[in-house]
Amino acid sequence: MTQSHSYRTPDGLPVDIAIFTIASLAKPGNYKMLAERRLRVLLVRRSRQSEAYPGCWALPGGFSDENETLTEAAYRELKEETNVSGDVMIEQIKTVYYPGRDPRGWMPSVVYCALVKEQYLLNLAADTDADEVGLFDIEEALGMKLAFDHNDILLDALAHVRKKMMTTTIAKEFLPDRFTIRELFQVIQTVVPDFEEDIANFKRNLLATKTRKGLIREAADAEGRPMTTDRNSNRPARLYEFTDYEPNISIYNSGLF
Repeated sequence: MTQSHSYRTPDGLPVDIAIFTIASLAKPGNYKMLAERRLRVLLVRRSRQSEAYPGCWALPGGFSDENETLTEAAYRELKEETNVSGDVMIEQIKTVYYPGRDPRGWMPSVVYCALVKEQYLLNLAADTDADEVGLFDIEEALGMKLAFDHNDILLDALAHVRKKMMTTTIAKEFLPDRFTIRELFQVIQTVVPDFEEDIANFKRNLLATKTRKGLIREAADAEGRPMTTDRNSNRPARLYEFTDYEPNISIYNSGLF
């Protein structure tokens, strides 16, 4: 690894961005069943001409310019390195620094994160400082040796999106307007594998627990009749929809966060 004295510390503050999505994979066969879902993360392969970690996979990111905010820098780097547009809603989650985290010398980084729909990641293309861009199943990404301290940053970002899945209604972004209880349960488990609530208790908690009651409701047609679907099984299942209610607690159970 190159010694830090051969570098000049850049003027701009670096940003790194962890973009997650839930991929939906239809299962082959004639039986109706839920599509498989996988949590994936966006990574770029650094240019082989890069000063640090050439050719290594990493989170997208780069240096801010003096005439832009850090958030503007994060969006610019996303566009330049992956072709992801500014339609994704990223949020700043932390700043990291400790001696030796970057071979170029004193180099903190401001970390951004997002859990977004697949549709925002359909036109991925590497450019600028990246040779490749791709989506990786989270288990594969966690097993890779990423550039810098991006393995640690990825773990921090993953913890953030898991907490967000348990404490907000972000699950609705990955569901149709009207969904079954099992579809909602599957989205949560895709992001939070440790979520193992009994499906019957899960439904009861959502519909009857005082602090969560009103989060979702049974979907009804124009005449007020309950709506059902057989899209994932041969037996009709009741459909539900989110309301505008946003509780200030873990909305799915009380044990994980």
